[in-house]
Amino acid sequence: MMPPLGALRVFEAAARLASFSRAADELHVTHAAVSHQIRQLEEWFGRPLFRREKRGVRLAPEAERLAEALSASFERIAAEVESLRLRAKSEITVACIPSIATRWLIPALGDFLASQTDVTVKVVYAMAAQRLRETGCDVLITLGADLSDGVLCERLFSRVNRPVASPRYLERKGRLDDAERIAHADLLHDETTAHWQTWFARAGLQTTAARGPVFQDFNLLATAAIAGHGVALCPVEVCRREIENGDLIVLSDLSVLEQESYFLISKSSRHKAVSAFCAWFKGVVDPASEL
Repeated sequence: MMPPLGALRVFEAAARLASFSRAADELHVTHAAVSHQIRQLEEWFGRPLFRREKRGVRLAPEAERLAEALSASFERIAAEVESLRLRAKSEITVACIPSIATRWLIPALGDFLASQTDVTVKVVYAMAAQRLRETGCDVLITLGADLSDGVLCERLFSRVNRPVASPRYLERKGRLDDAERIAHADLLHDETTAHWQTWFARAGLQTTAARGPVFQDFNLLATAAIAGHGVALCPVEVCRREIENGDLIVLSDLSVLEQESYFLISKSSRHKAVSAFCAWFKGVVDPASEL
């Protein structure tokens, strides 16, 4: 015969916290309710389980083994409940740099959630220099590879940058189909003027390319280019949809940053929900990968 489970739960909390009041707070019941359950349990055992003192209660020595057994049992039950809950409803935390999040991840995320109704996705910002372990997330979508042990690093596409401008800017400025004309355009910079300097050097032009606004975030740069404020060096794969839609026009095949790429990173031993997400996102940026 067993005493009431509810009373045992109250006893375990009171024993662990050495306080009826704190047990009441943890269990979201009144102090009186805790005292009543303990009295019933003491009547059931036929002995006191606590020693009442001026500043609280102290577990009776003969009840210590019961308290230890109950604490271990409730911890195990809680762990199994949480495990079952997670198996029923998986949560994935995805760290993603803003340029990819706004252009590729978030616009398509509804399709993944519709196909994986038992999965919850949390999206957080990632910094370009971060690695998966530093984020504490399940998935990292970023610029640059993560070669850490125990990590699966899958290339999404190149960072190759080419000059782009909006149709409205070209209507105002006329033809910008060679480096010399581009050199006289309004230049927009992503974090540094160095990329434009490299581009003009490859075009064989002597120019500092130092004029024009510098944007700390690529999304700001792309917004300025689409709004018609000037010519920007943009990663054409990141801006693939804007180029296909005609919001941006590529002005030259001459490029910079060809050796850099964007990657999808996860743990080598990953949950099936993470595997499903990674397979889905690779299909988003490269539909041929799903074939």
